[in-house]
Amino acid sequence: MAKSQQTYSKREKEKKRLKKREEKLKRKEERKAEAKEGGGGIPFAYVDANGNLTDTPPDPTEREEIDASTIEIGIPKKEDIEEEEVDPVHKGRVAFFDTSKGFGFINDLEDQEKYFCHVSGLIDEIAEGDKVTFELEKGQKGWNAVKVTLEK
Repeated sequence: MAKSQQTYSKREKEKKRLKKREEKLKRKEERKAEAKEGGGGIPFAYVDANGNLTDTPPDPTEREEIDASTIEIGIPKKEDIEEEEVDPVHKGRVAFFDTSKGFGFINDLEDQEKYFCHVSGLIDEIAEGDKVTFELEKGQKGWNAVKVTLEK
């Protein structure tokens, strides 16, 4: 005669699972009964003038009317932003330039910033220590010096 495949631990797990299912159904029925009676449910929450949640409704006399047409959504237009006029031509000194690799760095004489310079942005040939004039262009990693010419 063959043994039963049902072990003690399997039977206990099955009993627990059934008991859990019955408790869940019982709670579900209780919630349905409370909903029919009108009790329970979710209480109302209000937001006061300071943005805090309260259980009391706000005073309608303190209500402030806002004109929806004055609300701007999005990025401000270019003409709205005031841009300071900046001279596009900067003066600087070549701090480092490697002709074999084709790049170097130029220090701006006004603000002592260091800008990357590639051989493709050169008009005249430059060497370390030369005074140069250049324009700035936004690159992948920051500002690059372009249209680099020797200062006369």
